[in-house]
Amino acid sequence: MSKETISPEIFLPDKFGIDNLTMEKTLAGLLSRKVDYADIYLEYVTSESLNLEEGLVKTASRNITQGVGVRAIAGDKTGYAYSDDVSLQHIQVAARTAGYIAEQSGDNLTVSLNKMNKPALNLYPLDIYPTDVAVEAKVRLLDKIDKMARNYDSRIKNVIASFTSQYKVILIVTSEGLIIGDIQPLCRLNVTCIAESGENRQVGSFGGGGRVEFSYFFDENRYALYTRRAAKQALINLDAVDTPAGTMDIVLGSGWPGILLHEAVGHGLEADFNRKRTSAFTDMIGKKVASDICTVVDDGTIPGRRGSINVDDEGTVASRTILIENGILRGYLQDRLNAKLMKMPLTGNGRRESYAHPPMPRMTNTFMLEGNSTPVDIIRSVSRGLYAVSFGGGQVDITNGKFVFTASEAYLIEDGKVTTPVRGATLIGNGPDVLKKVSMVGNDLELDTGIGTCGKDGQSVPVGVGMPTVRIDGMTVGGTV
Repeated sequence: MSKETISPEIFLPDKFGIDNLTMEKTLAGLLSRKVDYADIYLEYVTSESLNLEEGLVKTASRNITQGVGVRAIAGDKTGYAYSDDVSLQHIQVAARTAGYIAEQSGDNLTVSLNKMNKPALNLYPLDIYPTDVAVEAKVRLLDKIDKMARNYDSRIKNVIASFTSQYKVILIVTSEGLIIGDIQPLCRLNVTCIAESGENRQVGSFGGGGRVEFSYFFDENRYALYTRRAAKQALINLDAVDTPAGTMDIVLGSGWPGILLHEAVGHGLEADFNRKRTSAFTDMIGKKVASDICTVVDDGTIPGRRGSINVDDEGTVASRTILIENGILRGYLQDRLNAKLMKMPLTGNGRRESYAHPPMPRMTNTFMLEGNSTPVDIIRSVSRGLYAVSFGGGQVDITNGKFVFTASEAYLIEDGKVTTPVRGATLIGNGPDVLKKVSMVGNDLELDTGIGTCGKDGQSVPVGVGMPTVRIDGMTVGGTV
């Protein structure tokens, strides 16, 4: 698919045989049902996936999906209907269904689609989309990774390497007359190594990506870095000892450990939870929710990042939102519905997994700003504690902020030095409480390498996380002894 010929405003209406007059009439019909707002979301996606295991390409797929979602909002009520048949007949059926769900009959109104906009910035100006790169080149990369990992150490017994890419074209048409589109490329390379020693078998994983070209993985030998990090993590876990349980000081490494911030704090700052008063941060704007050295932002405007978007899935331009500033809660992440009901400004966080899902407040790239301490000084300040470098799974209860996270790579800190690797470490805490226990923030802010996918209400969207090295005093650590 040639990028020169693609414009969402032309491509999707042409592809589906739908003109502006049709969409104007559809939206006008929705407004006649006395809804406050309505929009049409058109989507066309090409997805590709390659998976290599045991030195062989075990699975390969390339799919095209397309569809339309129609939404009607009346007060706090939302009607949503969708179809994978993007024909005039099915759009009208979806519109009638959404309208019935939303509200009762009203006066006829007209809609004029006269606000043809383009995103002010292109955060992902690619010359060649990853989905346009030959499959052979991707297979060669996965083969190279497999050989490199096995040569790293004889204890690496198996390697799983995968490359996924996506090319998404979207168009949003609203009852306010706005029509705006975006082309959103996305790709990810992931490496998993399995190390064995006798009966001991451990796993290490690393990867990265974003809204970047295929060549990104060769720049600075990123594919080799991912491979070494995955192999090294598996071997470290092979030599790790059981984690001692108890209360201790924690040091979170920079980058991916920001996933803890995303889960334990970020979700609690999404507007829908706060409007419905089910978040631990409800009614806390202007109040102290963290230590003075904590400032947390959500920023969808960082070029090439996995969580970045030119516009959100409601057509709002992405932005940088300060959520917590020097410990004080400043705002929530908003989509259109919740911003209106809460009388707050839009923040460009209305996101959806696909045309089959209504938008809701979601994070983009969420991270803590850096502080003044060096990582060395932070480690040196801890006499007995845990240094968590990477995390696997986690769970959080939004209503009270309580979370449990499992570290996939962690070490003991003894007398100010990082010592023995440990396995089976879980961090147990409460999001707002943990932020108040942050006593040192490093000067080494790092964003993750581009692997995050956020789940909420059954919908998944790509996100970014990050943080500098951070010390948290007195957290509960679950271990095996």
